[in-house]
Amino acid sequence: MLSSRRAFLKLLPFAAGTALAQIPELHFPAQPRDRLAVTSWPFRAYIVSPTNPNRKSSVPGMDLTDFPQFVVEKFGVRNINPLAAHFRSTDPAYLDAFRSAVEKAGSHLVDLGIGAGDFYSSDPAVQQQAFAYGSKWVDIASHIGSPSVRQHLRVRPGDKPDAALLAQALGRLVEYGTKRNIVINLENDDRIAEDPFVIVAAIEKVNSPYLRALPDFGNSLAGHDAEYSANGVAAMLKHVFNMCHVKDVLETEGGQQVKVDLARMFGLAKQASYRGYYSMEFDTDAGDPVVGTKNLVETTLKYLG
Repeated sequence: MLSSRRAFLKLLPFAAGTALAQIPELHFPAQPRDRLAVTSWPFRAYIVSPTNPNRKSSVPGMDLTDFPQFVVEKFGVRNINPLAAHFRSTDPAYLDAFRSAVEKAGSHLVDLGIGAGDFYSSDPAVQQQAFAYGSKWVDIASHIGSPSVRQHLRVRPGDKPDAALLAQALGRLVEYGTKRNIVINLENDDRIAEDPFVIVAAIEKVNSPYLRALPDFGNSLAGHDAEYSANGVAAMLKHVFNMCHVKDVLETEGGQQVKVDLARMFGLAKQASYRGYYSMEFDTDAGDPVVGTKNLVETTLKYLG
């Protein structure tokens, strides 16, 4: 559980048909700065981990245990959103050290981004592998005090992003998260495997308060126009729980930089009465991540003020 007095998760009854299930309730802070978080993704070049393929020896190294204090000192933000690939180890001793570092910095975990699972496969063995990976990180989220995991999705050759199959395959992981009081978030990241409308359709089919949307304000601009992106974010905001990702520019695979209409995105969030966290996710390829993240913090505070 989160140690913060201003954010904690508890269980409440949820009526789903004739059955009763638990629902997550996270008490969000009201002050704009307290609603900000920083994800470790823009700083991947700095983070030393055997599972981080993006580390660059040309820049100073940082263990993930240093990240909470780094975020406090550089940005004045006391919420973090780390990625699974940036953990140097998943041994209990290291996880305990990481949680202690978060608490020592006066920071809080608000989401845990994990890698991709093959939840579009109809092969039971492949689905089992995806479940095993996801459930491992649900347990880690519980250990370190994160209220949720962001489960990435991918499509194997021969498969396609089918919402009905996705909902069926994800059901077991959602049930596992429910028992451990960990929300499973789905993000509109990959333009094929994580199309916002496929995600929304799957969430609606599962119909569980423990499967939610994590709208990224810029990702759907990759391969789509601004209207498609905005409509996708609006659809996801109907199913959001605790997290939105904020970026002001997206660099596509072709190297093109696309600006994000943040005024429109924050307007959509306001219309949806979203009260959760905003995680700064500056697109590293668009410039220096420290400068970019500082600009995102200032811009977000302007829209939340």
